Amino acid sequence: MESCNCIEPQWPADELLMKYQYISDFFIALAYFSIPLELIYFVKKSALFPYRWVLVQFGAFIVLCGATHLINLWTFSSHSRTVEVVITIAKVLTAAVSCVTALMLVHIIPDLLSVKTRELFLKNKAAQLDREMGLIRTQEETGRHVRMLTHEIRSTLDRHTILKTTLIELGRTLALEECALWMPTHTGLELQLSYTLRHQNSGRYTVPIHLPVITQVFNSERAVKIPPNSPVARLRDFAGKFMPGEVVAVRVPLLHLSNFQIHDWPELSTKRYALMVLMLPSDSARHWRVHELELVQVVADQVAVALSHAAILEESMRARDLLMEQNVALDLARREAETAICARNDFLAVMNHEMRTPMHAIIALSSLLQETELTPEQRLMVETILKSSNLLGTLINDVLDLSRLEDGSLELDLVTFNLHAVFKEVVQLIKPIASVKKLLVTLTFASDLPEYAIGDEKRLIQTILNIAGNAVKFSKEGSISIAACIAKSEPLLDARAPDFFPVPSDSHFYLRVQVKDSGIGINPQEIPKLFNKFAQNQSVANRNSGGTGLGLAISKRFVNLMDGHIWIESEGLGKGCVASFIIKLGIAGRSNEPDHRVVPLNHVQANFPGLKVLIMDDNGVSRMVTRGLLMHLGCDVTVTSSTDECLRVVSSVYKVVFLDIGMHGTGGYEVAMRINERITKRHERPLIVALAGSPDRVTKDNCFRVGMKGVLLKPISLEKMRSVLSELLERGTLHQS
Repeated sequence: MESCNCIEPQWPADELLMKYQYISDFFIALAYFSIPLELIYFVKKSALFPYRWVLVQFGAFIVLCGATHLINLWTFSSHSRTVEVVITIAKVLTAAVSCVTALMLVHIIPDLLSVKTRELFLKNKAAQLDREMGLIRTQEETGRHVRMLTHEIRSTLDRHTILKTTLIELGRTLALEECALWMPTHTGLELQLSYTLRHQNSGRYTVPIHLPVITQVFNSERAVKIPPNSPVARLRDFAGKFMPGEVVAVRVPLLHLSNFQIHDWPELSTKRYALMVLMLPSDSARHWRVHELELVQVVADQVAVALSHAAILEESMRARDLLMEQNVALDLARREAETAICARNDFLAVMNHEMRTPMHAIIALSSLLQETELTPEQRLMVETILKSSNLLGTLINDVLDLSRLEDGSLELDLVTFNLHAVFKEVVQLIKPIASVKKLLVTLTFASDLPEYAIGDEKRLIQTILNIAGNAVKFSKEGSISIAACIAKSEPLLDARAPDFFPVPSDSHFYLRVQVKDSGIGINPQEIPKLFNKFAQNQSVANRNSGGTGLGLAISKRFVNLMDGHIWIESEGLGKGCVASFIIKLGIAGRSNEPDHRVVPLNHVQANFPGLKVLIMDDNGVSRMVTRGLLMHLGCDVTVTSSTDECLRVVSSVYKVVFLDIGMHGTGGYEVAMRINERITKRHERPLIVALAGSPDRVTKDNCFRVGMKGVLLKPISLEKMRSVLSELLERGTLHQS
């Protein structure tokens, strides 16, 4: 059997067609094989590419398709069975891969679409980030400009420098053609051109403050664009200009304007604004950008803060200058006051010494005259002289005590004393006058009142005597009762004295003294005035009360010094009054104070015959009077007028030496020290007593420091001298002056 040829003979036209197919299959195969190479290159160069395995499948599909077309090159002529097998396998594989790829695309197309969506989202996010980065860079640039401007503005606290620097820095930072600052005038109805960047004729232009464009800016917290032809923007010459630049205006708050003035600014309590106008260059296409407007707004706020700081600084400087002037004036006033106080103290000291010397003579000579034979009329005259002299001495003591109380130099002299004896002494002093008026005087002690206490005995006597003396003075008839007791802790607090805070303890107690009279009484409205200096009871102003108006004022100060409280009660005129005070006293025997208890003398000698006494006094009258007192008491008296004469005369034969401590230096102290140095044996030394015109503690301390045995205060009566000599001779020291 003959084999047949499967390929029939071809026509010449068919050969040309087959040739074209042959060439096409070749190029198709070439293109198919190049695509996988390009995909491999793309995948290799791509940093991130999803679904790489899909690309592998797609590449295999293309390669197989290309292989199919390449095999077709051999099918245009007779081919063997082997070629048919290869073609069949290639087409089967191509069909399988094509189907798998088509199925895979059904699943991955939605994912690819979602990837595209995410890609668009990421692109939008990237664009937004780019815009935010641009905004951040803009804000950073704006912040840099603001910091630079703030630094320049706050580098000085002079308001003119602040405003001028602001315009210069804004003009340089924003490349402005002009920048101006309009300030309110003193009327507050106009804005005045105060500062400009380019022009030098500022200060001559004013515009009404109620213009609509100005009101618009003042009502906005942000920078506002205004027309270039606005009255506040007409600072540029537009001749030859095609287009003026954009103009913005912003308000500048004027803080703390009540103390902040530029030129003739008013002192206003309401908030006011200045107007800042900024102009871009003309004939330019430049426009105001958002960050530039924000910069202008921030700078305006910074200028407001800087101006407020400048105002505060100026106010502080004015306050400092005023305070310095006041300090200078106060220092001058203080020096003048100190000079006046020194002059007053010197005057009082001199007057005290000079008044006590003649009073010493009057009282001493009157007491000597009282010892002689006198007619009843003469004795009455002498007693009147003595009473008047004692009243004058009390007045001198009151004035000096008040002076020392006011300047704080008076101190309490704390000693142990007989409390009961103090009240008895006061009663003995007021009894003569009370007897004349036929007033009954009673003294009552509480059963628990201690006999001895620690305190200032003299000030207590003076306080009780002032109060009891007033009771006697303003009572025509009836009785006067004096009661003393220990104040209990409950009634100590008094609503009328909120500053009185008694604190009980084991080392002291509170003495309550009450003086009740049946006198003319006091109007309750006038009671608070009684403790003022030179105050008198107005209800008896028409009477000659004989008072000085110092007794209660000094008593109140004494009571305050003794940590106490004093008050007066009365139901009205004609109903009498009750004067009470509470003071703090130490408990004798429980305190660390030395025991200076007064032991009563066994007797007081009437005379001291043969007692050798030496007197040193530079005042002739005082020296003669003291000598007369001692000679009347039987003493053998030697007088000297100087320290040299006294030291030349003194010896151990003199039992008592009286040294005057006057206003002429410290001669008496020197004499006392040299006497004690010269006479070495203690039992042979005379008893040295100071004759002083001032009872202050400094004088007493100085006297005891140089070895004196006591201080005797002028004026001195005969009875007082007799008592002093008795005490000296019995104890060897003088307890009281």
